[in-house]
Amino acid sequence: MERILFVCTGNTCRSPMAEAILKNKNLDGIEVKSAGIYAATGSEASAHAKQVLGDNKISHQHHSTPLTNVEVEWADLILTMTASHKFAIQQQYPQAKVKVFTLKEYSGEKYNHDVVDPYGGSLAIYEETYRELGELINRAIEKLRP
Repeated sequence: MERILFVCTGNTCRSPMAEAILKNKNLDGIEVKSAGIYAATGSEASAHAKQVLGDNKISHQHHSTPLTNVEVEWADLILTMTASHKFAIQQQYPQAKVKVFTLKEYSGEKYNHDVVDPYGGSLAIYEETYRELGELINRAIEKLRP
């Protein structure tokens, strides 16, 4: 069983969308969760994130989770949305250094390792983030399942 944790800032936009996209693929042997470095407990996904998922026929019940040692220890692989998220986790949880990557880095992106935060943006920005996450997750799956 491979346990994958997606991490962003507030756990209401990027990481819940990434979690939902990967869960929707129904891959055997993969468990998925998400959390946020500065997340409040129990917030729903943002309205646009829920709409974009729904428009793409992905059902996902989400309540935000702050990143704690429990999530870090649970995960075999931690995929962050930005290099600063990766750095923050490595500083706070040095034991997790070897299993933390940005999603872009893990997916083979050589340069810019940040997925842009759509928070507060238009539906179109969320749709673009959804497309980007989908492409990155497809590439990450190839790496997980060579």
